[in-house]
Parts: sequence; C-alpha cells; structure tokens
Amino acid sequence: MTTEERLYKLEGIVEGVMATLPERITSLENRMDLLRQELKGDIAALRQEFKGEMAALRQEFKGEMAALRQEFKGEMAALRQEFKAETAALEGRLGEQMASLRQELKAEMGSLEGRLGEQMASLRQELKGDMASLRQELKADINTALNRLMLYFSALAVLLALLTLWR
Repeated sequence: MTTEERLYKLEGIVEGVMATLPERITSLENRMDLLRQELKGDIAALRQEFKGEMAALRQEFKGEMAALRQEFKGEMAALRQEFKAETAALEGRLGEQMASLRQELKAEMGSLEGRLGEQMASLRQELKGDMASLRQELKADINTALNRLMLYFSALAVLLALLTLWR
C-alpha cells in the first residue's frame, strides 16, 4: 500500500469520524445535562436530609450541654466548699507555725546580737592593738628614712664643699 492510498484511507476515516462527531457530542451533552439534573436533585435531597440531621444534633447537643452545665455547677460548688474548709485549716496551721517561727527567730536574733557584740568588741580591741603597733612601726620607718635623708644631705654638702675647694 502506497502513501497516497494510506492518505486516502486516513481521509476517509477522518471524514467518517467528523460526520458522526457532532451527533456524538450532542448525545454526550444531553447525557451530561441529565446527569447534572440528577446530581442537583440528589444534592438538594442530601441538603435537606443534612439540615434535618443537623437540627436534631443541635437539639441533642443543647440538651447534653445543659445537663453538663448543671453537673459542672454542682461539682464546682462542692469543690468550693472543700477548698474553703481546706484553706481555713491551712491558715490556722500556718498562723500557729508563723507564731512559733517568730518566737524562735527572736530568740535566735537575741543570741546572735550578743555573740556579734562580743565579737565586735574583741575585734575593736585587736584593731586598736594592731593600729598602735602599726603607728610605732610607721614612726620607726619614718625616723629611719629621715635619718638616711639627713645622711644623704650631709654627704651632698660634703661633696659640694669639696668641689668648691678644688676649684
């Protein structure tokens, strides 16, 4: 089979398809329209069914929530009473413990003040002794430094006298 024959054969096939294609498209469009209408009806029915179920669920949910609220309020009231009783008991025990701790702290502070006073007096005495000994050492060091300085000045005076004599 030659190329021309093939082309003619293909042209025939294409012309056949082109001739039947508009009918097929129209048929397909009609079927699609029917399916659309059917789908719209199903969706509308589902919407109505969903709305009904949602309304029922809302009512059921409201009832459950009201029951839970009442139960919660009852439990909260009981817990408040329990908490108040526990808080009052804790406040009483805490007050007793705080009073006891205050007394212990006052006694301990008095003891510490006495020991601190003794230690401060002892440190003052030590400091006075140390200061007196430092003063004595400082006076001795100053006297030694002044004596050396006098020696240096004397040596300088002798050198200057010798220099003036040699001239």
